[in-house]
Parts: sequence; C-alpha cells; structure tokens
Amino acid sequence: MTGRKQLTLVSEEKMDEMGVAAFASLKREGKLSQDGAVNQYVICVTKAILEVVPQEYQPDDGRWEVLVFEDSTPNAFALPGGKIGVHSGMLEIATTPGQLAAVLGHEVAHVLLRHGNERVSQSILADATVNAASIAAGAAAPAYQDMIVGGLGVGAQFGVLLPFSRKHENEADQIGQIFMAQAGFYPAEAVTLWQQMAHQGGDAPKQWQSTHPSDQTRVQRLRANLPRAMQEYEAARAAGKDPQCEPPPDEWINPEALP
Repeated sequence: MTGRKQLTLVSEEKMDEMGVAAFASLKREGKLSQDGAVNQYVICVTKAILEVVPQEYQPDDGRWEVLVFEDSTPNAFALPGGKIGVHSGMLEIATTPGQLAAVLGHEVAHVLLRHGNERVSQSILADATVNAASIAAGAAAPAYQDMIVGGLGVGAQFGVLLPFSRKHENEADQIGQIFMAQAGFYPAEAVTLWQQMAHQGGDAPKQWQSTHPSDQTRVQRLRANLPRAMQEYEAARAAGKDPQCEPPPDEWINPEALP
C-alpha cells in the first residue's frame, strides 16, 4: 500500500494466530460492554470501514470480531486475525460517526500495513538472546511471549496499548483517512478529531497522546492528505455510500462501570 520495503520475519498465518490469542486474553482480562446501542453503533461504523478493505487483506473466513471494552482510556486497537476492540472512553472523544471512523480506519490500517509483523521482526533482530527461527515458527518460549504480544501493539496488562513508531503512525493516519473516505465518511473529520484531542484536558487524552505523534504534526499531515482523501470521498458519495450509524444517547455511559 505504501510501497515501502518492510522486514517481516513471521508468516501472516502465524501473526493471525498470535492476534487471535492476544484478543482472547484481552477478553478474559477485560470487561465487555453489554450496552446494545453502543455495540450496534461501533459495529455499524466498523462494518462501513471493513467493506472497503481489499479482499486480499480480509481474514480467511471473511469475518471480523468487534467488541467494546468498558475502559475509560480513549483507545482502540485492531489485531491480525480480524480482531477489533474499542474502549468505551474512545466514544467520549470521538463523538461523531466520522470521528470514530477515523480512529477505526487508522487501527485497521496498522494491521493491513503489517506494522505488527514489522515490529515483532525488529524485536527479534534486536534481541540476540531470542531464537528468531523458533519465534517465526511460532514455538517461542513463554519468556518471549510479552515481546511478541507487544509487537502487536497490546501490552501484557489489559488497557495498555503500546505505541507504534512515528513512521507507522503516519502511514496508518494517511491510509486510515483514505479508508474512511472510501466508506463515505467526511475525511476532514479526522482533522477535527485530533484538534479535539489537542484541546482535551485531563489524564485520559494525555495518556493517548503520550503514545502517538504530536497532535499538531498529525493534524498537519492529515490536512496535507485531505485533497487525495476528498477525491475518494466524492467518488464514494457519488456511488451512493452514506453510512447511517446512529451514535448512542449521551446517557449511555455508566460511570460506575468504568475503571
């Protein structure tokens, strides 16, 4: 997608297996939202994004698992193997379908661009004590599992999402903005989202910002990418794409349910 050469030592099949295993662990450790309106809304936006993902990047069975976790941190993630998680706190920052689409397009782009594989591969080469062949074959010792899972972008402790490199973040921003535009979401909302993040106070936005490029840099690059994204958006709208995803009511959040 980017034309950039990548170091990928692990097979895509093995990355999918690791993504599925990591997601299963997150489900065991976390608390899933039982709010039907919230889940329906997140699935609606996610489905619109996934419909524009090229077939060659879809999971083998063509199905993605999308879950909302009751977690106040404004985060979301996608894992190889067709797994997507959204923290309830993200919906307090991404307040419109377009803004949520910008987040989800970004996270899906990380998977499609094989950023997790690239990071795992770089970790293998950087650690002389790791048996690269065993990890690539999926037979790594338990001592290496945190490194592998960390390469996927998920920390060993639920709710801790590890930062990709700035190069990876910039690539995911640009491709994610294209995905949301192709799905029929107004791509300028990606700019609005990060402007809002920059103006949010409190610990949660700072926690998100600490693992990503500066908001100013991100906004500038998304604006630079906007003419290309607008072409995709106009073509999508001309083709009849107009996602109708209804945000949940304001009172959906249960403060007692959040960490």
